[in-house]
Amino acid sequence: MTVMDHVVSYVLDLPPYRPGRPIASVAREFRLEPTAIVKLASNENPFGMAFAAKSRLQMLKDDAGRYPDSDSHELRSALATALHVDRARILPAAGSSELISLAARAVLLPGRNAVLSQYAFISYAAAVRAVGATSIVVPAAAYGHDLAAMQAAVGPQTRLVFIASPNNPTGTHTSPAALESFLGAIPDNVLVILDEAYRDYLCPEFQPAVGPLLDRHPNLLVLRTFSKVYGLAGLRVGYGMGDPALLDVLRRLQAPFSVSTLAQGAALAALGDTEFVRMSVAANAMERARLGAALDLMQVEHLPSQGNFLLLRVGDGEAACRALLRKGIIVRPVTGYGLPEWIRVTVGLAPENTRFLDALKTVLSRE
Repeated sequence: MTVMDHVVSYVLDLPPYRPGRPIASVAREFRLEPTAIVKLASNENPFGMAFAAKSRLQMLKDDAGRYPDSDSHELRSALATALHVDRARILPAAGSSELISLAARAVLLPGRNAVLSQYAFISYAAAVRAVGATSIVVPAAAYGHDLAAMQAAVGPQTRLVFIASPNNPTGTHTSPAALESFLGAIPDNVLVILDEAYRDYLCPEFQPAVGPLLDRHPNLLVLRTFSKVYGLAGLRVGYGMGDPALLDVLRRLQAPFSVSTLAQGAALAALGDTEFVRMSVAANAMERARLGAALDLMQVEHLPSQGNFLLLRVGDGEAACRALLRKGIIVRPVTGYGLPEWIRVTVGLAPENTRFLDALKTVLSRE
């Protein structure tokens, strides 16, 4: 007998997360110059880190030898002011992904289930399986959430429901009115997670007013991240908003000092860099539209997106990704989402997007 004989079966069954490939890895495999590679696989902000955050990191580097403020006091206070939400309703974390795991650990166990949509972010099902619970996957409607069907799927053993708006990898969204109606129909003993990692890219009319939602629905947990529009993906910092009693439970499960000193300081600075956010959102909207128009001319099917990425059908997604890698273009296969004919491409800078389009034309012409 070995240790591996005692690992619980549902942990062994977990598929490893498949991230977008790093530039250095692709450079080594295909013998390419790293500077010649375009990474459009991980939905990162192509402008990089918020400008104010870069400056703040330089000031904080000497503090990295000490443990961070475990309460994230300054960041929580700034978020409360910016979002008009009581600071007791805010819990910073190591990215919104940490909160997904904490929520699953808090309310699920073998015999219970979570409801999620087909084509939902793959980490939801992984978090559910990691605690031995079951996922009820509801078929999508036009690649988006079918809220009526998800509501109908909630049963006596359901303790968690996941909604993402915009949804990764499809780019679909849920209207505030539909969300309000859905929340009103869900039992109070079922935790609903609203994942808003890509909220900043949504048209304003599609952005729900979170404060009033939290007031009306204490079983709601809203997730946000600094990894996307703020460009802090490498620092791993996000936050949840919810009922203080729920957040107290999640904090008990959270690792001590989960959010580093550098992450807290950079997030605090980035939060105030509204010009960077405005520029990033505007540039994304312009380039996303340009990519869509070019794909239309190429007669490549793609989904309307409210994120900083597009999902497009290319025939054999894995083969297309491999062919693009050889040309120094990193995009994301989505076979693991049940979409083997599709790839996901992040909206990059204009020259990067042009390189992608040129490479895609060549790849598709050879199929």
